Amino acid sequence: MFDETYTLNNGVKIPKIGFGTWMIEDNDDAAKAVETAIKVGYRHIDTAEAYGNEIGVGRGVRNASVPREDIFVTTKLQAEFKNYEEAVAAIDRSLTDLNLDYIDMMIIHSPKPWVEFQNDERFFEGNLAAWRALSEAQAAGKIRAIGVSNFDEIDLQNILDNSDVKPAVNQVLAHIGNVPFSVFKYAQKHDIQIEAYSPFGHGEMLKNDNLQQMANKYGVSVAQLGIRYLLQLNTLPLPKATSEAHMTANATVDFTISDDDMAMLNKVTFNDYGEFSGFPVYGGTLD
Repeated sequence: MFDETYTLNNGVKIPKIGFGTWMIEDNDDAAKAVETAIKVGYRHIDTAEAYGNEIGVGRGVRNASVPREDIFVTTKLQAEFKNYEEAVAAIDRSLTDLNLDYIDMMIIHSPKPWVEFQNDERFFEGNLAAWRALSEAQAAGKIRAIGVSNFDEIDLQNILDNSDVKPAVNQVLAHIGNVPFSVFKYAQKHDIQIEAYSPFGHGEMLKNDNLQQMANKYGVSVAQLGIRYLLQLNTLPLPKATSEAHMTANATVDFTISDDDMAMLNKVTFNDYGEFSGFPVYGGTLD
């Protein structure tokens, strides 16, 4: 699995599975987790300015016994930065905090500031300003590919209509029971790679008895079933784990879900995120 890649619309190759670092807030912990993930075999590391762990992630990448050019590092421009000057400064700050010569991919974390996530304002002009900053950084060689996250079709169309640079990816919430198929279809039409964050529904999915029964049929865990499902939808899953055993298991998905079972999984409805339901991406709001 670690050797397989997708080719983005600008020709850059990206590993088909990534290692997520959301909620690993301590930089020492982040560095250790990244080093371990790379030792296990991951070559795609995902972080964000908002995670507060770019310093640790960069240290983990630099300390790994793998050449820098063999590791794909993604970070995200903060959702609140909706003007050109803020975006330019943030890009340079991420380069400094990561302490890397370049970033493989940087994406706009959200089309809206988090406190506005459930509101109707689309921030079209602000997103175009942020996109211009990312495009210029890419042209300057600071970033190899640029993209977006949490964008709906209307947000993507705003970029496509007003820029010559197409988003390489759209990173969205996607897991068994909660898949934005309309966004998937739109992205495929425009050659935009879908990445799937929270592939386990922030852990709540793993408690589902019906999914456990199907996982047992294939001799795998619910987590492995979830990763394989997303791969068969041609998405790029970003699982997070803290133990080496779980890191390894999450990428041990060399089985195939049957067409009938895929059709069944496509009909599952599940959007309970337990104690994490307050996060905007899970339907909550921030004061």
